[in-house]
Amino acid sequence: MIQSKLLDIIPGKKSPKIKDLIKKTGAIDMAFNETVMHCPDKLINLSVKYLKSNCNTYSSSCGILKLREEISRMISKNFGHKFNPENEITITAGHVQAIHTTISTFVRNDDEVIIIEPTNESIVPSVMLNDGKVVYFQLKAPLFKIEWEELRMIITAKTSMIIINIPLDSTGCVFSEKDMLQLQKLTNGTNIVILSLETYGSVFYDNIDPISVAKYENLIKRSIIISDFGPSFNINGWMMGYCLGPENLMSQYREIQQIHIKGVSIPLQYALADYLPVCRPSDDLFQDYQGKRDYFNRLMENTKYKIHTAEGGYFEMIDYSDVSDLSDVDFVKQMAKDYGVVVFPASAFYHEKTKLKYVRICFVKDNDKLEKAANAFLKMQEVCKIPESTDKR
Repeated sequence: MIQSKLLDIIPGKKSPKIKDLIKKTGAIDMAFNETVMHCPDKLINLSVKYLKSNCNTYSSSCGILKLREEISRMISKNFGHKFNPENEITITAGHVQAIHTTISTFVRNDDEVIIIEPTNESIVPSVMLNDGKVVYFQLKAPLFKIEWEELRMIITAKTSMIIINIPLDSTGCVFSEKDMLQLQKLTNGTNIVILSLETYGSVFYDNIDPISVAKYENLIKRSIIISDFGPSFNINGWMMGYCLGPENLMSQYREIQQIHIKGVSIPLQYALADYLPVCRPSDDLFQDYQGKRDYFNRLMENTKYKIHTAEGGYFEMIDYSDVSDLSDVDFVKQMAKDYGVVVFPASAFYHEKTKLKYVRICFVKDNDKLEKAANAFLKMQEVCKIPESTDKR
């Protein structure tokens, strides 16, 4: 019964199963964040070293202290706040586990949780499983920016949590300094917990200064910050993440995490602990990411599509409203079947049907795949004609 209810509220439930579509059509996957970048050799060598050593037992459920200490130094250097590695940092089995554990810790029966759409499929089920009530706040195209006065209007005495994403992984939007100050003002004097998903929190473009809840003392006091090593070092499959928060919140989080998981890979924790002090990911990796984004956008310059250029992360939205009247689901299916490229329909990130003419693409791919994707969009433009009199919006 619970499973049935969950299926009814998961964002994008009625969208095509993208992996099945890829398998059925043999199309190129431009939907998922399976990047072509490689894990740094030094990190691979360190992992092999510790896998061969005798450190393959269980760790503390909150992770090895050495790695927590290195994370504390990294966050302090990047954002100015020093989290205590003893009681304010916890190692997690990736960000999805940390999301579920955080929600399980702080959401109770009938608590209201504000979720910003477009969102991902991991958040809503976690709220529902903990008997919380989801309150959706939809960002408006084409800017996908928060209207703070509108958000304020949906906060009630039952609001227990606001979930934000920096950058927003469906659109690549990034919070500004003004946004963070507005969030701080909005939650002052409340008991609201902020869950800040910063999985791609170090991946920013165009010289944008990295932003994080960890820069704002009044937000830190009420926040759990979740991040992941995957995007920074191309180790998404390692499922190695961490969460940060003040001791009073983290102590509650840890009580639930030790129920959810026994621990996280010891050898990989030690490898990361050795690597963090010497790594320099932003010097080359993120430039490569931005190069991929810029290359794809150049390929799309002389088309009728409007690109919502990503400010961070792996993804960006493409507005095809000047190209086709097809629904986003039908657009995706036709492009996969006829032109061999699969992207995500925007409706996959909303809880109810939307008329938005948007699809999402992952641009961290080989250049030949980017070229094939751009060519598929061009062919769709050629075959999908909109009469001049049609109201496209």
